[in-house]
Amino acid sequence: MVKRAPAKRRPRKAKPGTKGFTPPECRLEEPAGDAAQTAEAIGKAGGCVVGSYKEPLGGHPILLSILPIDTVEPTPFQRDLSDTHHKRLADVIDKTGRFLDPIIAITAPKGGFWTPNGRHRLEAMRRLGARSIAALVMPDREVAWQILALNTEKAHNLKERSLEVIRIYRGLLDEDSSRPESQFAFYLDEAALVTLGVCYEKIPRFGGGAYHPILRRLESFTAQSLRAAIKEHEKHAAMVLDLEEKVAVAVKKLKERGLVSPYLRSFVVARVNPLRWIKNEPPPLEEVLKTMQERAAKFNVEKIRPQDLAGAAGPPDEEG
Repeated sequence: MVKRAPAKRRPRKAKPGTKGFTPPECRLEEPAGDAAQTAEAIGKAGGCVVGSYKEPLGGHPILLSILPIDTVEPTPFQRDLSDTHHKRLADVIDKTGRFLDPIIAITAPKGGFWTPNGRHRLEAMRRLGARSIAALVMPDREVAWQILALNTEKAHNLKERSLEVIRIYRGLLDEDSSRPESQFAFYLDEAALVTLGVCYEKIPRFGGGAYHPILRRLESFTAQSLRAAIKEHEKHAAMVLDLEEKVAVAVKKLKERGLVSPYLRSFVVARVNPLRWIKNEPPPLEEVLKTMQERAAKFNVEKIRPQDLAGAAGPPDEEG
């Protein structure tokens, strides 16, 4: 039997003034080890370290640096650029005439730097024609995944969160695919988001909101290697997309009968979902999806009345 990942634990509130470092203890006289190597990489790239310190919570070294802007790229596994957001941000920076919010950066595997949380600031500065950008450069590359994990709790929609998670997952596969999936539960947030991410990779306008509650209830991170676990997610994604094809046929038939609602997909999915009648331990996900596929293929639209849709809710049919 596959071992499931342990449940998430929220840290207790600490007693004031009992954790971290005092201001004098955060002084870093001279970078050493990985920090020294990172400082050397900054210099070789044409940048300069203008200061260094130990961050006050964990004491990890940080290099406050100015980097040539053309040496910095967003990590390849984060959410897509918002055209509106970066243009608005450029307007604000231009009005103040100051760039006051340094991006976070790590050294990239093939040279240059990646920023896991500064994509829009980076693009805004490029829009303004800036030659350099201020950055807090960290020697620890793994911090990129941790920062993205924190960002997934912000104002992303389901599609953005899912695509970000699957990109992190593929980045982890490239690093070392033999590590257990459960080790990265913090970075990936929900196992369901990995499966939905695969779906969105294949069909960008996929309506994942209708299937998210089912996947979230039945999928968990396991002790399998990333290499093995991704195959399970891809298998589940293929089953979900097959189900979606059958649901789409039923939705089309309902529309042809004149039934109109922004929640038709969610309505059909709810009708074929056996979990709504199961209060105890649910069946495995693959069994549930097979049952839903069979029910969706036999969905009788003739029995659906307009009043049946009155209480329908859930995400709209299109999430693109």
